Amino acid sequence: MHTLALDIGNTAVKAGAFDGPLLREMAAGLTAQQVRELVQRWQPQHVVVASVAEAAVLVVEDLRDLVPGEILAFSPATTLVPLRNAYATPHSLGADRLAAAVGAAKLRPGRDTLVIDAGTALKFDLVTADETYHGGSIAPGLRMRLQALHAFTGRLPLLELPPADATIPLVGDSTTGSLLSGVVNGTVAEIEGLLAQYQQQHPGLGVVLTGGDAAFLAARLPKCIFVVPELVLLGLNRILAYHVDK
Repeated sequence: MHTLALDIGNTAVKAGAFDGPLLREMAAGLTAQQVRELVQRWQPQHVVVASVAEAAVLVVEDLRDLVPGEILAFSPATTLVPLRNAYATPHSLGADRLAAAVGAAKLRPGRDTLVIDAGTALKFDLVTADETYHGGSIAPGLRMRLQALHAFTGRLPLLELPPADATIPLVGDSTTGSLLSGVVNGTVAEIEGLLAQYQQQHPGLGVVLTGGDAAFLAARLPKCIFVVPELVLLGLNRILAYHVDK
């Protein structure tokens, strides 16, 4: 069965074309017209749409004439998922966070797993072995930190992230170097510090890293962290299958 998962984030639209549980194609940075073209080419029986920008309903309406079956606008507050959701305010929970947790539980069944999503925001989300989603933390992502330093000061420049293999010295000997050290090395230290606390509370914890800056951070983090760029899409497809089967 062909299905399509759409993840509409703060900065990009990502799509995953699935044949059953298998991801056959993934694309990012799609326009609305490119999404329609993908649907016309892939011809999915069902589609799931998740959005942190509250655009899911508009996408559903735009695709209704192209999809013969279910078009699920995923909402953490109302959509059934194959996890117990222990989040106290599900109506305010980002769809991408819960979808990533569902994807992590599928990849590591019966084991405690921490999802680190390095995108516009830096998000930690915990799923325990009993398939319960607990929540986690939200902090500014790398680019948001660079943008904030520029926007809220008088003279600091707006920087882009260097290549993933670039070395960021601990001691910056210029304003650019100091900014990159503070943002990049500070974020890495933040992740390592929080991770150590999670591991102390959950021995044997597995860690899955996803998001647009996953590859950049993976080069600077312990090798025991697995990078799964398609994690949210995998979770969305599992949610769709769970919903259709119901």
